[in-house]
This record gives sequence, C-alpha cells and structure tokens, in this order.
Amino acid sequence: MQGVILAAGRGTRMENLTDEVPKPMLPVHGKPILAHKLEHLPEEIDEVIFIVGYRAEVIQNYFGEEWGGRKIRYAFQEELNGTAGAIHLVKDLVRGNFLVMMGDDFYAKDDLERLIQYPLAILSIHFDDASAFGILAKDANDNLLEVVERPHGFASGMVNTGAYMLTPEFFKYPPVKISETEYGLPQTLAMMAKETPVKVVEATRWCPIGRSNDLTTAEQFIF
Repeated sequence: MQGVILAAGRGTRMENLTDEVPKPMLPVHGKPILAHKLEHLPEEIDEVIFIVGYRAEVIQNYFGEEWGGRKIRYAFQEELNGTAGAIHLVKDLVRGNFLVMMGDDFYAKDDLERLIQYPLAILSIHFDDASAFGILAKDANDNLLEVVERPHGFASGMVNTGAYMLTPEFFKYPPVKISETEYGLPQTLAMMAKETPVKVVEATRWCPIGRSNDLTTAEQFIF
C-alpha cells in the first residue's frame, strides 16, 4: 500500500525557523518531523510519495529513493493550489487504495492502522474547542455527510485531522474550489460521499503543528 504525504509548503507561521527548511523537516527530538512520521506508519505502507515544493531538495537529500525499507518517490507541487490540487499530482503514481497525511501533523500509529482498514475514510477527533478547525458531520453509521469549514459557530465537534484513505475513483470527481486559488480534498471527498460511503474514523490522539510552540507539544506526543 502507498502513503502520500503533503509536504510542499514552507510554513510561514513558523517565521524564520523555515528560512532554510520546509516545516515538515523541522526537528523534534533531534529528528525531522517527516522521519518520525515514516517510522510510525503502518507496516502495510511499503511506498511513500512525498508531495514537495518549498526547499524540496532538503527532503530529497534526506530521504533519497529508499528510507527505512520503503521506496520513496516525489511529486512536485509548483503551484500551491490546495490539498485536492496536491493530490491530483499523484493521479498517475498511485496503484490502488492509498493513505494520505499532512506532512506537519503527528498521528498515532494505531489510529492510522484502523484508518487503512477502509477503502474510503477520514480520520477525525473530538475537540471541546473546535472553533479553529473544520467540523465533520456524520450519520448514525459513522459515514461522512458533510464538511463544515470555519467559521462555523460550533463550540465543539468532530474535527478533520487531515488523514484520509482514498481510492483511485477519487480522481473521477472534479476538485471542489474553496477559494480563488485553492481546491479542497475534504470538500471533494464530501461530494464523493454522496454516492459512496466514506467512513469517519475517530482518532485517539492528534498533534497539529502550526506555530513554533507546537513543536514542544510534538515532543510530548512522540515518546
């Protein structure tokens, strides 16, 4: 099974920390975020495709074409046109169902292992304060109904963590435009969910890394 990791952005909210490296290569416990992510992938993932852009050579030089027994490939996102735009770059590289993750977030390995049991799924976690995140609405069978982006007015809810299982059929759906320049993966998946069930899998832990102080939280997440 393949894993696709979105790692094209600089991470501007990290300020000068990302002058020389992309955010997913910032160190946590002396090791790049992406290295930790690869070490905690499910065993079923035998190939990783990095979607790279800003300072792509830093990622390429570190991981090469093979790392930790997994084949490594690269897709270059020259235009930062959103998560759906990024995923369409690997349309001709994926060979079956594939895992998608954000390059600068930490996920628990056991949560990812449960996620990959479904052909189409999205990883979610309940937050008491969900005001800063997109909210997922689901039915009684835990299937996705819609994605509600902020500002949404909900104090709490099931938050989208940015980890997904997708099938090649995803590419048959036109990417959903979410701004003048970006296309959203979760919004496109929600459109797909109107015809095909998309399971909402609840995570036990999640560590998004947006600002420099989140690196300290990440150190506590990785143990």
